[in-house]
Formats: sequence, C-alpha cells, structure tokens
Amino acid sequence: MGLISLLFTNPALFIILVVVLLYSVILHEVAHGWAAHLFGDDTAVLHGRLTLNPASHIDPIGTLMLFLVGFGWAKPVPVNYYNLNNSRFGLFCVSLAGCLTNILIATIALILLQFNVINASPIYSVILPIVVRINIILGAFNLIPIPPLDGSKILMSFLPYRAQESLSRIEPYGFFILILLLFTGILSPAIVFMQSLIYGSISILFSFFR
Repeated sequence: MGLISLLFTNPALFIILVVVLLYSVILHEVAHGWAAHLFGDDTAVLHGRLTLNPASHIDPIGTLMLFLVGFGWAKPVPVNYYNLNNSRFGLFCVSLAGCLTNILIATIALILLQFNVINASPIYSVILPIVVRINIILGAFNLIPIPPLDGSKILMSFLPYRAQESLSRIEPYGFFILILLLFTGILSPAIVFMQSLIYGSISILFSFFR
C-alpha cells in the first residue's frame, strides 16, 4: 500500500496519513527509550532521543519505504542494556515497549471507529483503518525473533547468557536475512500469525466492554 499515488489524487489525505504513520514509528522508538529510562539507562536521554521532534528520528530509507509501500521505520533509539536494572526483566520490558505502543495506537483507533460520528467522517473512516493496519503490521513484524527486531531481544530475556551471545552474533547480518526472507515470502506466515495473535488479543479486550 504505497502513499505516493495519494499525493496526486488526495494531497490533504496524503499529508495526514504521512504524519500519522511517521509518528507511529517515532512513538515506537520513543517507547523503547522511555522504558530504558525507567529501568535506569539514560542513553536515549543523553542522545536527545526522548523527543517527538521528527528530525531526531527520521531514517532516510525507512521514510522512503513509508512513502513507497506504506511501511517504514525510524532510527533505532540507543539503549545500553548493561545499564538496565533487573537486567532480564528490564530487557524484556524495553524490547516489548515499542510493539506494545503500536498495539495501543491500533486499539485506540479501533475504539474510535466504534463511534458512528467517526465512521460518518469521510476522513476518519479512511485514515483510522489504515492506522490500525499499519500499527498492527509494525507490532507483528517487530515481534519476530530475528535480530535486530524487538522479538529477538524479547527472546533473549528468557535465554541463558551463552544462547543470548549466539543470537546476538546474527545481528550484523540480520537486516540482510530479513530482506531475503521478506522477498522470498518465507517470513509472511510468521507475520500473519503474529497479526492474528494481536487481533485476537484486542478482540478479547473488546469483549470485556460489551
């Protein structure tokens, strides 16, 4: 789902979507930084990354992908995991924070879509389903346990230290592995499975308020 075509057919909607989706990836990264700060690591603070200023977070390739395919990323917020208090639990929480933020954004958008006044709006009725879809994709994709994705660090929080070291050695090659798996379609079932888990979790949450 690229956004470039909207630039010519509906510029106003294009701008709104770009801002919303850009902040979806920015909030993902800021959440990592805030969680790290809560567990005693101020690396993100010292690098000026606990800000919503896009200039501090924009990754050129990630932003380009956002325009071209409707899916992108921001610059990773620096975290020194050795500084975290309660190292295993801290690693788990910091790693999960970004995905949970995207799931929260998707949940809020779904809640808003329950209101008739929102559904009747020609802008919100188009934007909010896209916000839901993109944020659930972001959350699902990042939960996959392949370095450098968040899922790999979530997995590390449960592994023995020797296994952690073995998994971390893959990280320099992780980006290329991910590209290969994405283009060959091997990763698609895992992403669909993660999306199903997230949608299922949100559905269970909604069932408590019906």
